[in-house]
Amino acid sequence: MVSKPPVTEEAPAVPEPPVTPEAAAVPEPPVTPEPAAPEEAPAVPEPDAAETPPEPAPVPDPLEEAGKDASGRAIPHPRPMSLEDVVGSTVDAVMEEAREPILPPRRGLFSRKPLEETETIPPPPEPEPEPEPEPIGPEPSLWEAAHAARQLYIRRKHTVILPLVTALPPTLLLLLERYQVKVPYWSGDPRAQSAFLLVCLGLTAVLCRHVFVKGFGMLPRRRCVAELLVSLAVLVSGADCALRLLGRGGGGAPYASVGCLSLVFAQWGVRRESKGNYDMLRAAAVDDDPPYLVASTPQGACKQRGSVPGFFTTAARSDAATLWQTALLPVFLAAAVVFALLSSVGQDRGGDFLLNLSAILLAAGTFSLPLCWALPWSRLAEHLQKTGCAVAGWAGAQKISARRRMIVTDTDLFPPGTVQLNGRKLYAETQEQALSLAASMARAAGSGLERLFNSLVRSEGGRYEKVDGFSFYEEGGWSGTIKGESVLMGSAAFMRKMDIRLPPDVNLRTGIFLAVDRELRAAFAVKYNPAENVDFALRLMQRSRIQPILASRDPNITPSLIKRKFSRNVHMEYPGLTERVALSEAEKDRDLPRALLFREGLLPYAEAVAGSLRLCKAVRRAAAISLLGGWAGTLLTFYLTSLGAYELLNPLALEVFLLLWTLPVLLMSDWTGRY
Repeated sequence: MVSKPPVTEEAPAVPEPPVTPEAAAVPEPPVTPEPAAPEEAPAVPEPDAAETPPEPAPVPDPLEEAGKDASGRAIPHPRPMSLEDVVGSTVDAVMEEAREPILPPRRGLFSRKPLEETETIPPPPEPEPEPEPEPIGPEPSLWEAAHAARQLYIRRKHTVILPLVTALPPTLLLLLERYQVKVPYWSGDPRAQSAFLLVCLGLTAVLCRHVFVKGFGMLPRRRCVAELLVSLAVLVSGADCALRLLGRGGGGAPYASVGCLSLVFAQWGVRRESKGNYDMLRAAAVDDDPPYLVASTPQGACKQRGSVPGFFTTAARSDAATLWQTALLPVFLAAAVVFALLSSVGQDRGGDFLLNLSAILLAAGTFSLPLCWALPWSRLAEHLQKTGCAVAGWAGAQKISARRRMIVTDTDLFPPGTVQLNGRKLYAETQEQALSLAASMARAAGSGLERLFNSLVRSEGGRYEKVDGFSFYEEGGWSGTIKGESVLMGSAAFMRKMDIRLPPDVNLRTGIFLAVDRELRAAFAVKYNPAENVDFALRLMQRSRIQPILASRDPNITPSLIKRKFSRNVHMEYPGLTERVALSEAEKDRDLPRALLFREGLLPYAEAVAGSLRLCKAVRRAAAISLLGGWAGTLLTFYLTSLGAYELLNPLALEVFLLLWTLPVLLMSDWTGRY
């Protein structure tokens, strides 16, 4: 017989199933005495919560209730457990779980990488560093600089006529010989020709000594200019003439006459550059505190109020022609030496080395290369000096004209005296109060109407009040609070959009209306008179393809008003209100002065920007043409000298070739000042 386990209150008795062979093979649990002690009961192992998740509650099975499993075998009966055993096993399981290491939270199904904390907001990005201002070195006052420029110009003023007198005779004698006119002591006597050419070349070099001073004086500044190339060509030509006196000259005629003309053109360029610098500095030194300056902004040229420090530093920087020459002329010089060696020593004609080198250097230097910057600059500086403005050399001109855009404000289009008051009408407001409110609002807006109401306040009484909470409106008006009252001021369209009732008898196209606490208090009839110089300036900007940007704060000054008052073909860019206010505030910035203005109105401003644009174009084109001509002359002279065709490459032919390349530069320099 199979003994039955004792029945307790915690585990009710289950009816015993019938004995089967399979059940007989199962060992029976040991019989325990009654009552069972708690310590002798086996502990029920609890599942580890860290290893396996808790299983769901089992669904009752009818076979289980009958005491059998799914295969029909008998299910062993559970052991009885007391309440103390359950509590003790639970406490042990919790303590053991606390000792086990806690795994990091899983990010995904197969990853144990800890998750990043996303609840904290990342710090805002650091603001971009402001661009460092351009350095301003120690510079003299503009008056001292103008005085030094005047002394230099006086020393070079009359240094072109005399060199021309000494440089032309060799060319005239060559022309006479060309047309088979015999000249005593010249024709048929190579030694006499060499001596005469050497004397003329020496005299011209002495009179044009400023060319040598500039050419070799720019070397410490790491600048290789055309004057240096001309100076070297003249020295080589003089050495060739001196060797001919010793009976060891080359096979062709010497090129000393070409060297004399090169010195004259180079001296002319030095003189014109001194004249341009003097005109620029004496115009800038008119006033130590000029009323306006022109600065460069990302949006374009902008007229500002500022000071003159930095103007001389900007004006002293190298021009584009000098920079291009510094980059390319060393290549020309090296090529000239190599080509001279190839065409003389390489052809077993070592005695022609100086002759060939002088021809190649003179062709590479060209007559026009020293004039690329000097002629356009002097032409523009002279023109601007008469109109009351000055541009700070190449650097200033390039800065203010690079974007081809100009910021134009109210006072530029309608300078003082062109805005007048045609009449006024008051509604439940005294004249003094109306003028005080209108003048205070116009001053807070910073528009061109400030000068109009300022004169009225001074002449007819009134005072300025403090304006709080000032705001601009896209519809064409302003709002603010004065002594606790809400004040609106603007055009008729603005008043209608703000639900301000206007009287039917008031129809002002360019009127300014004043409302206090949503009630109309005053109406001002403002008249805008166009100025002839402003109309000319707008047409000048249109011809020069410079885009004006209208940054007005006056609600009446719009592109439609400008087309009614000025030329209808003028197209102005009219940005949104926020950008207009920002652009108009650019007048308060403090940038390095690129140009100085000493007159009111738009014309000096437009002439400075348009003239700078023409200057940059002329200098770049002239430098490109001159360098192209120098390279073409280098290759051509190398080819002819290597063939020994000195009859084709005679001094007169080389002079004509160089003069033809100079003609475009002369035309472009004259075009700089015509606008």
